[in-house]
Amino acid sequence: MPPILYAATTNQGKLRDFSTAAQAFSVEIEPLTILATIPAPEETGSTFAENAALKAVYYSRLAPKDEIILADDSGLEADALNGAPGVRSARFAADSGLTDSSDAPLDNTDVWNNMVLLQKLAGVPAEKRTVRYRCVLAAARNGEIVESAEGFVEGVILDAPRGTGGFGYDPLFYLPALGKTMAEIDLETRLLLSHRGRALKTLLQRLQFKNFVG
Repeated sequence: MPPILYAATTNQGKLRDFSTAAQAFSVEIEPLTILATIPAPEETGSTFAENAALKAVYYSRLAPKDEIILADDSGLEADALNGAPGVRSARFAADSGLTDSSDAPLDNTDVWNNMVLLQKLAGVPAEKRTVRYRCVLAAARNGEIVESAEGFVEGVILDAPRGTGGFGYDPLFYLPALGKTMAEIDLETRLLLSHRGRALKTLLQRLQFKNFVG
């Protein structure tokens, strides 16, 4: 039976990225089931690494003994915005006061975040709209970090969304070498380029070296 690592996320896009990337290592990624029954920790870190570590440690203390818990913090860094939204990527629009009403039938967070990003980059020429997706992954067991890793991918923000795949800022995240956005490429290609996939590959290699998996 392949080893199982438990991801501290309910985001289906992240779980899909992690699970697919882990297949090459004969490792299974499963969602941490206790997420629905406990409050999430406050993400007080000023960096992706700090937030990933505090979440991994928090959840590993509440998980069954000796299970390895994965937690990530990831987001978009825009050079023209001095690295923003960074750790506030998921809350970029909320920080500007844009949120769904309490009776909204769908979660429009991605739409609001993309709109705020475009507003803040209005008038910025294409050559200065460079960005990167960055992901830091931390693995913890019994309340202690056992390993961490990061991955990133470079791109450019378009002035209008393109494509229907992916999630988050993917429809605006343009890959010049491919001539497509992250939302326009197929899943296999996206996973090869994904900041999450790259971070997980490095993390699993390090965990295998330390005999934590495999």
